Amino acid sequence: MAAELKYQRILLKLSGEALGGQGFGIDAQTVQRIAAEIKRVHALGVEVAMVIGGGNMWRGADAAATGIDRATADYVGMLATVMNSLVMQDAMEKHGMATRVQTAIEMPPVAEPFIRRRAVRHLEKGRVVILAAGSGNPFFTTDTAAALRAVELNAQVLLKATKVDGIYDDDPVKNRYARKFDEIGYMQALNMGLKVMDSTALSLCKDNNMPIIVFDLQQEGALEAIMRGEKCGTLVSKDVKEPV
Repeated sequence: MAAELKYQRILLKLSGEALGGQGFGIDAQTVQRIAAEIKRVHALGVEVAMVIGGGNMWRGADAAATGIDRATADYVGMLATVMNSLVMQDAMEKHGMATRVQTAIEMPPVAEPFIRRRAVRHLEKGRVVILAAGSGNPFFTTDTAAALRAVELNAQVLLKATKVDGIYDDDPVKNRYARKFDEIGYMQALNMGLKVMDSTALSLCKDNNMPIIVFDLQQEGALEAIMRGEKCGTLVSKDVKEPV
């Protein structure tokens, strides 16, 4: 069955806010729904790695603005991603999936340390690998960590789940005339200042030719549709025409 799919190994990036009903904390029902969506593609034979943000609990940049040392604030944010990852692991295992959490900061009683070859082996064995604590370095976002891990693990695509169904030239919530892009190039996204991912993450994907698909995970079946090659969300890659 996996041979019929467009993508057989993916890196899924979730924001921490996606786990909270109102963007804060953790909403158990939302977590279970996301786990069910992941199970649908995992059952098809797709190898799934994940990176989850921590913004539902802590934002390093915001905390730094209050006077906390930025590096310290970012390390606290990494711990928030570990909490989210453990919650997601529990939900996915309740759906019958084998999982492993690997952290960029070692904490053996909680999870495995990130070791690239071990992570790849887990994927090959059909385990979902949740990559926590970002890249392990302050001043780098979980978007950048997702791009880095996608390249390291030889994923075929980086999927960024958001609250909207793709990339727009303006905020579609505030501007009903905002135009959606079906496809866009890395440089166009960078030059237009579109809020796809931070510039470091986008540049890393560009340099390594890692395609990005931005989509709405709240849309039931969207993740599975992407695996089957259906048009969904916005594709960011080098093989697109200049937007007009």
